[in-house]
Amino acid sequence: MSPVRVLDADDLRARVQAELDAVLAAQAAALAEVGQESDALVAAIARLVAGGKRLRPAFCWWGWRGAGGDPAAASAPVDAESVVRVATALELFQAAALIHDDVMDASDTRRGMPATHRFFAALHAEQGWDGDGDRFGAAGAILAGDLCLAWSDEVFRSAVLPGDRRRDAEVVFDRMRTQLMGGQYLDMLAQAAPLRVASPAVSAGGAGAATAAPLQAEAEALLQRARRVICFKSAKYSVEQPLLVGAALGGASPALTASYSTFGLALGEAFQLRDDVLGVFGDPAQTGKPAGDDLREGKRTVLVAYALQGSTHAQAELLQRHLGDPHLDADGVAALRDVVVDTGALARVEELIDDGVRRSREALAGADVTDEGRAALDALVDAATARTT
Repeated sequence: MSPVRVLDADDLRARVQAELDAVLAAQAAALAEVGQESDALVAAIARLVAGGKRLRPAFCWWGWRGAGGDPAAASAPVDAESVVRVATALELFQAAALIHDDVMDASDTRRGMPATHRFFAALHAEQGWDGDGDRFGAAGAILAGDLCLAWSDEVFRSAVLPGDRRRDAEVVFDRMRTQLMGGQYLDMLAQAAPLRVASPAVSAGGAGAATAAPLQAEAEALLQRARRVICFKSAKYSVEQPLLVGAALGGASPALTASYSTFGLALGEAFQLRDDVLGVFGDPAQTGKPAGDDLREGKRTVLVAYALQGSTHAQAELLQRHLGDPHLDADGVAALRDVVVDTGALARVEELIDDGVRRSREALAGADVTDEGRAALDALVDAATARTT
């Protein structure tokens, strides 16, 4: 099964979109009692959830099918429509995370469109309202994200599930949402911590000899923080936990659940590392975000940690000076990209991605999973890592 075909297998993306449309229509009716002004909240969310790869629903679906879930079975403990509903809840949670993340990072675009806070800021300007438009935009986006978060819970709880499978799936779903918030906070802390580039020391033998130890210690600390952020901000909630939700819905054995966890963590890290590479080197026409946006936002990624680790003092000072500059121009982006390449950081991250792919496939090879599930999950490895968006 190809990476493209697996995302549309069983008409999953179309079914999730239809479910999202139904949810938004029902919630629009509830908000109509508040007033017509609330239409903007639904419109902002609808434009965001109309796109996306639907990777989390796919991992949930194939986690279920890999554990024996049958979409054609009429009397299964958990039917296909209930799994689609849970997968839709995962997509709504993803929407909440994206909206809030863009506010925190002050990102201008998402999926080639103005980010949600920019959507509301533009509405403020169009209507000629009083007050600060950017502040209004951030407030509107926070509310839209909160709605998605609330709706994700509502949609999940509405799925028809037997007691034991509901309980097991809810444990993972609730833990996922809590841990993502913690991972997001770790990311905030990492961006707030200054890069500490020590001045070259004067050696006993003459001037200009740089002392490498402080720089290496800073780089190592940055690397450990970055990998921890990857685990809790992305790897778990992008791959492992959606898979484990699907496993719970399918009544997976403890052995299969453990295999899914190993597979999901390895692939989830590789997925985020690919995202980090695209955040620096991606084509804006494909990523939907400006070139080098992660550099302007000051993301303390594994890519940056490796660049710092392999840099000369001059390169480290360049990183310190320009990383996180919201006004970084094309020349500045190019200069930082050169540092990332010349220090070997890009090559090292590509090696980590390859290693994550290898470890995920090893875990899948040893998993007691259905043939259909194995083929689909193998294709999802490529869909998650061999991508340009």
